[in-house]
This record gives sequence, structure tokens and C-alpha cells, in this order.
Amino acid sequence: MKEHDSYVFAGRRRFLLGMAAGSVACLWPNAWAQPMPSLKTGRLIVVFLRGAYDGLSATIPYADRDYQRLRPTIAIPAPDGTHQTSIQLDATFALHPALAPLLPMWRTGVLAFVPASGSPDPTRSHFEAQTHWEIGMPGKSNAPRGWLNALAGMAATSGSVAAGIGVGDSNPKILSGPDTVRLIPRGKAAATEGSLGNQRTREALLDLYGGDDDISQAFRQGADSRMSSTRQLSAEEQADQIGASAAGLPLDARHLGTLMHNDRALRVGFLSVGGWDTHANQGGLSGGLATSFGSLAAALVQLRADFSEPGDIIVVASEFGRTCAENGTRGTDHGHGNTLWLIGNRIAGGRWHGTWSGLSLANLYEGRDLPVHHDFRSIFAQVLQSGFGLRDAQLQDLFPGAKEDTRLGRLVI
Repeated sequence: MKEHDSYVFAGRRRFLLGMAAGSVACLWPNAWAQPMPSLKTGRLIVVFLRGAYDGLSATIPYADRDYQRLRPTIAIPAPDGTHQTSIQLDATFALHPALAPLLPMWRTGVLAFVPASGSPDPTRSHFEAQTHWEIGMPGKSNAPRGWLNALAGMAATSGSVAAGIGVGDSNPKILSGPDTVRLIPRGKAAATEGSLGNQRTREALLDLYGGDDDISQAFRQGADSRMSSTRQLSAEEQADQIGASAAGLPLDARHLGTLMHNDRALRVGFLSVGGWDTHANQGGLSGGLATSFGSLAAALVQLRADFSEPGDIIVVASEFGRTCAENGTRGTDHGHGNTLWLIGNRIAGGRWHGTWSGLSLANLYEGRDLPVHHDFRSIFAQVLQSGFGLRDAQLQDLFPGAKEDTRLGRLVI
């Protein structure tokens, strides 16, 4: 074992605005070695890969003799310096070649990963696991808010000014709650005005919600936000002609960067993409998963270009991992532990963190999966303590019941 917009919404307002659019232990005791002073201007970007991506094909434990045995047809070949194998990171792990654009970040020390992390809850249900991640409470089925909504509330300078933004999902649980956030649709739809683009419809809606009550004010604020976001993104696409050259996750990443660059009050960003449930014909060096990795790499390069200030941190995660062994259809099934990525100037990068116990049968969770050695909440807590200067009580509010994990070491320097 090794140690190593469419709309602004708030609470009950989401339903009405969505209709218009569509016509307990302390986490970090004082004895913990403190990082550099927190930067109150830092930004957190969470990239969530829905469907449970296969971390064992991204960060490949090539030196483990059980890896090839468990994956006789989909294992990524051990590094040999050619383009037909994985890319060596250190004596334990290698990188899928489709993720090669991330190598400069690794080599300059701004990219790190935690290889056996995730939610401690044993569920293999996508729906349940994603809920646990998004509310910050493994094992719970519901909460009045998502933890990024709560974080946005802590980071907001004014209750009426959004500090959080989500691109992709129309209604992400992680951003739901009483605090104001912005939501932007996926892809090219983000640069269109939707039903608000029709002048008669827009005037009718603004007349309908012309009062001084909370719902009317929320609608007008949401409409202004949508129109403003559309103008910014439309101008960007016209200027750079990116509409035809970028699509999918890289385009969503660019939209997120543009909007957060133009509005410095936005300090919390959420970006998600599905399609990672690879039960059959997963592929190895090429195939469906490799294509997804290429898209992910391009998106992360874009995010790193837009979020490279000292306090900025990008985290890439998924609801759980996949089985260590391939199945009969040359894919992988729902698993447990997985690889979580961290990118930022203050990340202790160019290395992996935490515990890696290998792929021998005795060390697998229920004899089939990577274990979860590191609770995702402990990882985020360390990041937020440094980047946002959150106190122990605030961290406990975001992640009730989470505890310090000294095996991680210092992720943020």
C-alpha cells in the first residue's frame, strides 16, 4: 500500500422562471498544517462527469500486474515511449494518450489527482450517488440545497448578486437552493435568447411580471441575466468564429470562462456532461471512451487558460468509479472508488495524493472495485479552506459529518 443562463433562480422561483424559459467532527483542526493565506478572490470550478467515468483508463496503474489480468481486451498498454501506449507519469501510474494535452499541467506542477476517492456510500445507483455528491451528504436522499449553492451564498457580496453559475444541466441539484445563481444551457443554445428573443413574448412576460413582489423581481432579474449572457456569448462566437469549430464540453467550458471573466462576482462554476456509462465496447487506445477523454482534455485546457489566477482551482469528479475487471461485452460496470483531478497554481501538482492499495483481489472493495480511501468531502474541504478561507463551521455546514483525512497530505500549498 502506498501513501502518497438561462436564468437567475432562488428557491421557489425556479419553477416560474423555468416555465418562462421553455415557454459531527470538525473537518480541519487548528493543529493541521496551514497552507498559504487564503485568497478571497479565488474561484472554484467543478467539472462533473455524469455516468461514472472509468478512472482506471485515465490514470492507468500500469505497474500493477493485476491490471492486464483484469482487463485482457481493454487494458491500455504500459508506456514504452510510443503513441500506441499509455504515457508514463511516475513509477505507478500512466496517462491515457487521449489525455496527453494535460501533460504540460502535470509537468509544471499544477495538476494532481487522488486515485481512490469518492463517496463512502456503497450505492451503485447513478441517481442516488449523484444526489449524495450534489448535496454533500452521502447516504441522504434529499436536502434543502446543493452544497455549491450554499458555497455561492457564502461567497456572494450581495444577496441579489449571483456568485455561482452552472453551464449544461437545466436544473442541477448541486446549485439548487435559496441563494441566487445563474444557469446557462448547454452548447450553442447558450448564445440564443430562447422565448425572450421574441419581442412580443418578451414584452408580454415583462408586463406580466412588472410588479414589485419577489417573484416579479426575480423574473426580471432572470430575464436581464439571460439577455446579457446571450449578448456576451453571441459576440464571442461571432468574433472568434468558434461556433463551427468547437462543440460539446469544450464549448461549454469556453462559455463558462467568458461569463465568469466578464462578471467577477461569479466565484463558483459548475460544468457537467453525461455519456460516461461504458457498459459495452468501452474501447482502449481508441473507441468511445478515448473520444470522450479527448473532449475532456480539450475542455480542461480551455478552463485552465481561463482560470489560471493564483486562487483558481478546477476539480474533476464523477459519482463513482467502474469495476476493475472488464465484463463480457468489453466494457465495465458500476463500481466504487475513482480518480478525482485537481488543477490550479496552488495545487501540489505533478504527483498523486493519498493511498493506493493496488488491484489484488484482497484489496478490492467487495472483491471487484477500487475502494474509497478518501471521502470527496475531505478533498473539497481542504480546497475550500485554502481558496475561500472557509472556517471549520462553514465547512461542516457544507459537508455535515465529514472528517479530516490526514492521509491526503497537503493538496494545496
